Amino acid sequence: MKPINIPTPEEIRIAIKSGEEAQLALYGQMLQTIYQLVERVQALEDQLAKKSNNSSKPPSSDGLNKPAPKSQRKRHGRKSGGQPGHEGHTLKVVSKPNHVIVHSVHKCHNCEISLRKEKVIRYEKRQVYDIPPVQMEVTEHRAEVKHCSGCGKDITGVFPKGVTQAVQYGPEVKSQAIYLNQYQMIPLGRVCEAFEDLYKHRLAEGTIITACQEASKMVRRVNQSVKSYLTEKAEAVHFDETGLRINGKLHWLHVACTGKLTYYEEHIKRGQKAISKIGILPGLQGVAIHDGWKSYLAYENIPHGLCNAHHLRELEFVGERYPQAWVQKLTDLLHEIKKTVDLVRKTSLGLADDQIADFSRRYDEFVKQGLAENPTSEQKETDEVKRGRKKQSPPKNLLDRLFAYKFAVLAFMYNFKVPFDNNQAERDIRMMKVKQKISGCFRSEEGADTFCQIRSYISTARKNKQNVMKVLRLAFASKPFLPDFVTLIQAE
Repeated sequence: MKPINIPTPEEIRIAIKSGEEAQLALYGQMLQTIYQLVERVQALEDQLAKKSNNSSKPPSSDGLNKPAPKSQRKRHGRKSGGQPGHEGHTLKVVSKPNHVIVHSVHKCHNCEISLRKEKVIRYEKRQVYDIPPVQMEVTEHRAEVKHCSGCGKDITGVFPKGVTQAVQYGPEVKSQAIYLNQYQMIPLGRVCEAFEDLYKHRLAEGTIITACQEASKMVRRVNQSVKSYLTEKAEAVHFDETGLRINGKLHWLHVACTGKLTYYEEHIKRGQKAISKIGILPGLQGVAIHDGWKSYLAYENIPHGLCNAHHLRELEFVGERYPQAWVQKLTDLLHEIKKTVDLVRKTSLGLADDQIADFSRRYDEFVKQGLAENPTSEQKETDEVKRGRKKQSPPKNLLDRLFAYKFAVLAFMYNFKVPFDNNQAERDIRMMKVKQKISGCFRSEEGADTFCQIRSYISTARKNKQNVMKVLRLAFASKPFLPDFVTLIQAE
């Protein structure tokens, strides 16, 4: 950063004695210093003003003095709690309970007369849902060995598939261990404690790691099928990335997803090198939904849809720090277009041409108003020529993006298959941050890859309303779950 040049008292005295030209030169120098200080103060205040509600910063960065949350969503007017038609989830009386315990009446509670010989006229019933104590069971498989009189050899019976060791854990133990460690994100040591407390049998951490590696191999072909579907057949695919540490070094976890499918992959790079290696975005046949990061926009041969949740937060920040009329107009317009699209989508496949033309015209009008109020700053003769793009104000940066990528911003208006925001990817990637907060970093790339494979499989299953334990059991039975609309890639 360029140092601030403040004239000394001696320099001021010399300028006063040297005449008007020297005084004007000193005055110009002081003005330049003031401009520099104003820019620094503005930048620092902008940085302090950024919160999770007006920027892409996470809520955890708001600190303890964070303000009351302000949502971009409008009030829906409905009362809190379950809505009409909502399917309740409460205990129901079953017709055939597992156990029936009869509590007899031996005497009257009022006069204490014996009632042992009286007939029962009816029962009052109360049912209790509970889990019986469970413990580890050991099943011994015995394969018969018989001598063949024909060939003279000893012939051994066939053990069930998967029973390969003299002593081993079964698929249920492995599934539950993976469920706790990979899905519920409980650290290895605590999973071992949980098994000891619940089943009176303590697992070794290595057992859980081995089970995860085994499951990862079982579901890898399913995830490759999901990856292929996202690339070739999905109409709109969400993309995002977040940092994670592997063996103390910064890597990046990338996600590509829809409302029904999820694919995770880690890479040491964040940008195009990683995106090209993963291979979904470069060959994408649908629309790429993302936050406008330049590495995504570099793929110009595919249609893009930008996240308008990001734009609304940026507009809120600009409105707070640089109050201008166009900000609120553009904010209201985006909300209006979304509301109209949500309403029309119920009965039609697209907006009417006149609606699109009106929204497009108003969008252009408000963006042009903003550009007029935030012109490109010209290079001053006294300014040093710096390499790279000249730094601009936040309003100008936002307006340039809204102007250059208008059709990506309004993609949801032109194509109803394109969502308004990139919240799907942010939801799918949020659990990765939870994993890091609970368990910290990964110790190896192999461990990170295993996690990505299993989480991709589980996330896809959950989106298709599948029970996690059920799909883990299917994986160990060599029949992993795959949505009906996705074709399983044949094994090489």
